[in-house]
Amino acid sequence: MPYSSRDSTKCLRRLRARGLATAPFIRHTPTHMLTLTITPRQTKGSEQADLVRATGQMPAVVYGPKQTAMSVSVPLAQMEAVLRHGGESSLIELQGEGAPIAALIHAIDRDPVTNIPRHADFYAVEKGAKVTLTVPLSFIGESLAAKEGANIVKVMHEIEVEAAPDKLPHEIEVDISVLVALNDQIRVSDLRVLPGVEFITEADEVVALAQAPAEEEVDAPVLDMDAIEVEQKGKGETEAEPEA
Repeated sequence: MPYSSRDSTKCLRRLRARGLATAPFIRHTPTHMLTLTITPRQTKGSEQADLVRATGQMPAVVYGPKQTAMSVSVPLAQMEAVLRHGGESSLIELQGEGAPIAALIHAIDRDPVTNIPRHADFYAVEKGAKVTLTVPLSFIGESLAAKEGANIVKVMHEIEVEAAPDKLPHEIEVDISVLVALNDQIRVSDLRVLPGVEFITEADEVVALAQAPAEEEVDAPVLDMDAIEVEQKGKGETEAEPEA
C-alpha cells in the first residue's frame, strides 16, 4: 500500500505525542563568537587603501548608535576565515582597540574579478538591543520521497530572525528526511524556536517540499521532406516506364 502524505503527518503526530519528535524538522547550529583583530587607520583614500591591501590587510570602518565611526584595517586571512564560518550572519568580536566591540558585518565590497573582500562595514551593536537579520539555511539528511523519484524543492535558502546579538545562530539546519511522500512540506512553523530567537518570516511560508517530477514531453518525429520527395519521384518514374 503506498505511503501518503497524510500517513506521514499522522505518524509524526504520534511521535510528538510520545515525546519522540520534539523538534523533527529544523535544528539550530549553536552560536559561538567569531573574532577579528582591528588596527586603527589614520589615513584614508583609495591610494592608501591599496597600500593597506598590499600588506595583507583589508580596509574597514566601524560605526554604530553608541560607537564613534573609525577607520580600521583587519587581516584579510582572518576576514576570509570569518566569512567561511558564516560571519555575514553572526556576531563578531572586534579586538585590538580598547574594549572588545560586538559587531555585525553590515556590508562587504568584493573584487568583481577575484571575489576577494576588499572593504567591509562593521555595525557595532548596542548591548542588550535586539537585531534583525537573515540567517542561511543548511539542508541535511536524505528524503525517502526523493529516493522514490520525487524532486525536493528548496523554496527558501535563508530566514529572517530577530534576537539579541549573542543569541544569533550562524545557520539553521533543515532535516529533509521528514519528506517521505509526495507533497510533504516543511514550513517555518515546524521550527522550534530557540530561547531569545524570534522568526520574522511568516510561519506558513514553505521551506522545502517533495514534488512530483515533471513529465517529459515526447517530441513528434521530424519528417524528412527530402526523402519523401525522392520516394514520390521514384514512384512516378516507375509508373511512367513503357511496357517492354
